[in-house]
Amino acid sequence: MRALLWRAGLVYLVLRAVSWVLLVIASHRQPVMMDWTGPTVEPLDMTVLWDGSWYRHVAELGYPHVLPRLPDGQVAQNAWAFYPLFPLVSRALMDLTGFGFPLVASCVALLCGLGAALVMAVLLAEKVGRPVALATVAVWAAFPAAVSLQLAYTESMAMLVLCLLLWAVIRRQWVGAGVAALVLGLTRPIAVPVIAVVAVALFLRWRGRGREPVGPGEYAAGAFALACSGLGAIAWPLVAWHVTGVRTAYVDTMAAWRVGHVIEPLTPWLGMSQWAFRDFHGAAVYGPVGLAALVTAIVVLTLGPWATALGPELRTWCLAYPAYLALVLDPFTSIFRYALPLFPLVAVVLGGGWVERGARWLWTRAGVLVALGVVGQVAWIWKLLVFHPPSDYPP
Repeated sequence: MRALLWRAGLVYLVLRAVSWVLLVIASHRQPVMMDWTGPTVEPLDMTVLWDGSWYRHVAELGYPHVLPRLPDGQVAQNAWAFYPLFPLVSRALMDLTGFGFPLVASCVALLCGLGAALVMAVLLAEKVGRPVALATVAVWAAFPAAVSLQLAYTESMAMLVLCLLLWAVIRRQWVGAGVAALVLGLTRPIAVPVIAVVAVALFLRWRGRGREPVGPGEYAAGAFALACSGLGAIAWPLVAWHVTGVRTAYVDTMAAWRVGHVIEPLTPWLGMSQWAFRDFHGAAVYGPVGLAALVTAIVVLTLGPWATALGPELRTWCLAYPAYLALVLDPFTSIFRYALPLFPLVAVVLGGGWVERGARWLWTRAGVLVALGVVGQVAWIWKLLVFHPPSDYPP
């Protein structure tokens, strides 16, 4: 296992070094944005663009006690949309070291991403074997949006907590899973589908009580995990309510980024699918067909025999998480970052999810996907991360 950890860590860091080279090159093409970069653009400035500037705001100024509003009375975009653990940890380290936010936050992100890669490797090794686990870490670390794992974004910290949570659930460490669920609820808005994962794991444990009895202590620990999963899903909205005095403070803030200041389930996905095919004749047809194909691909990848080795917990996550995104997310360019938590499906694509046979052409598949991922990183950085005035698509 030690060898696996060394290899996973090395692979992750090498790919982060590749991403850093791309960021350095891209910094020469980033126009000066006084609110983001200062009078000149340095490579570290690339880590605090877009949402990174909001986390910097939280780290340096905190959250507003009064919700800012537009002239029409609607809640304006504000810091309550950005979860607190990452910026507050960064702030604590800033006070401790004396370094500025860009350096501290990017280092925190990098180290959390390294931790996530190591836990991911161990977690998957127990399910699909060490070679597939290592190959999965490589492909995941090369994913186009994996650049965000070293920016002042919450992806890396959330991935670390998520991997620890899934590992705890699989190993029936219910107390640890509950604590991780609470922490995830303060890290990134992806805690809701965890409820389904914990519930399925507890049900399967209860169903197998005839073969392996469940004692009172484990019942209590399981109840703790389930309760913490529910609390983790609503913790940050409750904090926003408590501080601002507005019960819907978090929801209203999230709606400030949506068209018409309204959060609609499912509907935006249909509209975005048609927008994606806007340059094709018949986009009204191609869009829904493409969306249906995406949903079908996720379901088939997750439920087919080629994913059996993942086990019920990881398969539940791979279904519950996309379903949650469909209900709450307006799909746009940020969807690439939101895809990072679906790492178990990488093992399936690599052919490592079978129970009765090994992955075929594992390293050939992995090499091709890593190469495509690095090319995708170039596109992600130049097309999304680099800001092209006066307006641009966000990463």
